[in-house]
Amino acid sequence: MLLGAALPLIDFFIVNVALPTMDHDLHAGPAVLELVVAGYGVAYAVLLVLGGRLGDTFGRRRLFLAGMAAFGLTSLACGLAPDAWSLVGARVAQGASAALMLPQVLATIHSSTSGTRRARALSMYGATAGLSMVAGQILGGVLVAADIAGTGWRAVFLVNVPVAVIGLILAVRTVPETRSNRPAPVDVSGTVLLALSLITLMVPLTEGRAAGWPLWTWLALGAFPLVAAAFYVVERRADRAGRTPLLPPSLFALNGLRRGLPLVVPFSIGFGGFMFVIAVALQQGLRYGPVEAGLALAPMATTFFVASLMGPRLVGRYGSRVVTAGGLIQAVGIAMLMVAVWRDWPDLSLAGLLPGVALAGFGQGLQLPVLIRIVLADVPNERAGVGSGVMVTTQQSALALGVATLGTLFLSLEPSMGMGDALVITLAAQLATIALTLLLSLRLPRKVS
Repeated sequence: MLLGAALPLIDFFIVNVALPTMDHDLHAGPAVLELVVAGYGVAYAVLLVLGGRLGDTFGRRRLFLAGMAAFGLTSLACGLAPDAWSLVGARVAQGASAALMLPQVLATIHSSTSGTRRARALSMYGATAGLSMVAGQILGGVLVAADIAGTGWRAVFLVNVPVAVIGLILAVRTVPETRSNRPAPVDVSGTVLLALSLITLMVPLTEGRAAGWPLWTWLALGAFPLVAAAFYVVERRADRAGRTPLLPPSLFALNGLRRGLPLVVPFSIGFGGFMFVIAVALQQGLRYGPVEAGLALAPMATTFFVASLMGPRLVGRYGSRVVTAGGLIQAVGIAMLMVAVWRDWPDLSLAGLLPGVALAGFGQGLQLPVLIRIVLADVPNERAGVGSGVMVTTQQSALALGVATLGTLFLSLEPSMGMGDALVITLAAQLATIALTLLLSLRLPRKVS
């Protein structure tokens, strides 16, 4: 199950360090390259809640196996893509496959474990999620530089195929079948409106800068609040009528979800934006190769993993204040990185990056696994698929939003200010998201179940 959780998140970030070689090979241009990232993220985010609902209805093991098989096939299509637009289409299909697979992971953990075993499993899931985001860029750098059998950037997708086969074999042998005792029919109107809401927000933000902010981007952004409001009205009406909407507003009456989910948004915006911006800055600004750019983040992966292992013991003693402490440590790390960039750019070394990156990773490792536990703590088993779908949709949408917003800020400032100053300002913007996370963490339930 953790392998199924790792693959979609690794593939969201693995392309960051491969984008320059894709551009060189496919002559894609910045707008199409951003679609390679955004097409996956949007399809993934749009279909996650639906994937959770389908798992509740038809069986989570069945949907997990279907999603894993589809993920392997679409990864093969990405790796064999003959041109840039074929790659974009395959990436959209890959994101849809991930949306079938990932919600089943949390839902299966939630419905087949309890007590300390559930707490341990959720901590392992949180550690896997955070580690996958960082490890994706490290792995991408290594694979591109290795140029296995002349595959170049294609290896970042082809590597998924044998992994998916191994995942399928393991899942057939070990994953239990679970489903909701009261499966609900698919909420077609809710699904369409949620998809339109996410598309009208994320596509223009991602593509606007590279496309020169044409009229359609402003029309889409203007439509977003109207479509989002229509989605909320339709879902609330269905909930009050006793039907089961795609995203039941009554779910937000649960204390853990109501207080924990808002923290996931600024945390993930900052995380997603940082990973994209640092990949561009290291490769284009400092002229690091793919391996160097990936290895620069190895301290973040290491400290994240260490902190996530410490998390359950610390939570037992200090409760949700572990999240607050993690935010403070992350803020110190990002501030140290800002100082290093401001002082040493363009001669910043790996040694200069290490302290800030390592501290930021440790702080993030204290936050994410605990937040996941808090969000899902009160969700009943029969709503495990919907609850996990809400959780991962929020996380994925915010990661993509971070790439769109912080990435756009960085790339817009760079031509006039230079890459070093643009990076400092973007890191300052990330500090603002951390400050918001810290404030919201004070509202969390003190005790974590």
